Amino acid sequence: MRGIHPTAIVDRGAELDSSVEVGAYSTIGAGVRIGAGTCIGPHVVVEGRTTIGRDNRIFQFASVGAAPQDKKYGGEPTALEIGDGNTIRECVTINRGTAQDRGVTRIGNDAWIMAYVHIAHDCALGDHVIIANSTNLAGHVEIGDWVILGGATQVHQFCKIGAHAMTGVGTVVLHDVPPYVMASGSSAAAHGINSEGLRRRGFDAARISAIRSAYRLLYRSGVTLQQAREALRARIAQEDAHGDLALLADFLDGVTRGIVR
Repeated sequence: MRGIHPTAIVDRGAELDSSVEVGAYSTIGAGVRIGAGTCIGPHVVVEGRTTIGRDNRIFQFASVGAAPQDKKYGGEPTALEIGDGNTIRECVTINRGTAQDRGVTRIGNDAWIMAYVHIAHDCALGDHVIIANSTNLAGHVEIGDWVILGGATQVHQFCKIGAHAMTGVGTVVLHDVPPYVMASGSSAAAHGINSEGLRRRGFDAARISAIRSAYRLLYRSGVTLQQAREALRARIAQEDAHGDLALLADFLDGVTRGIVR
């Protein structure tokens, strides 16, 4: 394969499309599968049952598919799945799943993962996610589509961050962050909705207004979380042509750690 640097080590058990590029001194282990158009930079290690889709770019010194940092891990054949069109910058570490959970760590499509980010075992990331430098995701974290995590965000294990949410620099997330919410601080507190991000994604004024009203219900009306769920469900039939409120209500139904306040 012309795209493989002569100093790279590619195990015979790996499956690489003929268009894949592998840089100097990188190591690709047995069981790894890499799709067309993906570029692996120099000094990268890809190992384990790792599947990488098309047109990804992985920069130098990244560690992709290593065993989970979990003392319960006993060598089970767990996996890492990475979609298409992702950018994974320098020194990022992404671990495989564990048998105690879903058994796989998943990265969606079109993620922008900046330098020194750690994504632990059994995390699940949606599409179009941006994770800024030095952010750490503990095990079992779930990240929705279009989420932006500010630099040095720290996310506690089992936390969920809903679609279109955003965190500020240095945020410590100890509870779930509902969709659309902007959160910051240590520990994280809610500070309105990500209206600018929604506008950039084509949400019109009426949709943003409905989401802002739902935010006020959840955070400013003094009702309990259960009462907020019930009120949101009542609104959905009347004013939710795009499914925005249903997305929020479904997320709240799955909350297990409480939400950021």
